[in-house]
Amino acid sequence: MRSSHTDGLPVSLDHLRRMTDDTGLIEHAIGRIPRRQEGYSTDDNARALWLAYEWLHYARERGLEAEAADLARLIDIYFAFLAWVQKPDGWFHNNVSYDRRFELEVPSDDCQGRSVYALAVGMCEERDPARLTAYAQVLRRGLEAAFGLTHARGVAHVVAAAARLLRHAEGAELPEDASPEFWAFVRQRLPGVVERGARDLVSRFEAHARGDWPWFEDRMTYDNAVMPWALFEAYALTGEARWREVAEASLDGLLARMRAPEGWLRPIGNRGFAAPGFTAIWDQQPLEIAQLAIACESAWRATGDTAYRRLTAECQRWFYGENDKGVPMADPADGSCCDGLTPQGPNLNRGAESTWSYLITEIHVERAFADDLDAARAFGAWVGVPRQTLASARSRRALGGFHR
Repeated sequence: MRSSHTDGLPVSLDHLRRMTDDTGLIEHAIGRIPRRQEGYSTDDNARALWLAYEWLHYARERGLEAEAADLARLIDIYFAFLAWVQKPDGWFHNNVSYDRRFELEVPSDDCQGRSVYALAVGMCEERDPARLTAYAQVLRRGLEAAFGLTHARGVAHVVAAAARLLRHAEGAELPEDASPEFWAFVRQRLPGVVERGARDLVSRFEAHARGDWPWFEDRMTYDNAVMPWALFEAYALTGEARWREVAEASLDGLLARMRAPEGWLRPIGNRGFAAPGFTAIWDQQPLEIAQLAIACESAWRATGDTAYRRLTAECQRWFYGENDKGVPMADPADGSCCDGLTPQGPNLNRGAESTWSYLITEIHVERAFADDLDAARAFGAWVGVPRQTLASARSRRALGGFHR
């Protein structure tokens, strides 16, 4: 039976709610149950903030008031978490124990970049002036700290965040009371951030790409598609041809490593990742499919190439069984997702990152096909329909049992 909170959404958010308490989103799960002893990560709460705003936008467009109110409640929890873990210098602390103590760690460029991007989404989607004021304060400090990031994935998230903010500043009629100082800062500072960050990514590509290895680093490891995604976002904003060239070449190179001989998508495995001459098959992480879906939807919008649109539908089908084991990874009944695909089958734990990966893929498929149902049918994408209708008794058993 569908949750009364998501009657109007095509996905269920039951598991996301199950994993969220009044502090934030718990990082890991034992099966479907939150593993409280593992605590929280800012990475996951930032992703959850991003996710909730994307579905909030969907709900508002369709007049789904109850669903929008439920998402707004989750958003306040995730934003409060990010505001809490931000240090006076603008950096976000990543790892927090269940008893709310900050754990020892080295500051993470990746966490900083993800947090900045999530807050940028919130700044562009939020309507309440009081919340916008709070977002502007936290986001500006986070951006200023992020200007000096050196790791590629952190840089990429900041480029994408800056591009999104600049598009919003240029294309929207901003209310006079909607943080004018922040938007002045965006217009003044962020064009240079996009320029420097995109050139940084292109320089990394030019330093490492050779032959059949069109990539930014010596290895393909995790969250790989974030770099081409950032360059597509920068290209869409500026029209800089070189950024599109590198985005397309790198995404094509990544796809060559993420395609099984039989034709379906195959995330690069974390047991060795990928390097020239080698690509690990296991274990496969849903995050790689999610970021690929995000990059492909961005690529389609930036270039108009329908091949990228088709790929977003392939990403969705991976979660429903078009993968190396022919098994569903996501359970539409509660919106949860298995943590990985192993040689023995799915890892039946359903933590925050994997669940985000499934739910963010679904919203990007909705965005890619919502206005073109003929294309959705042609490319094999499920759009608009409740995903629970896709969960047969057979697939439910494969996912670890029926729901109460």
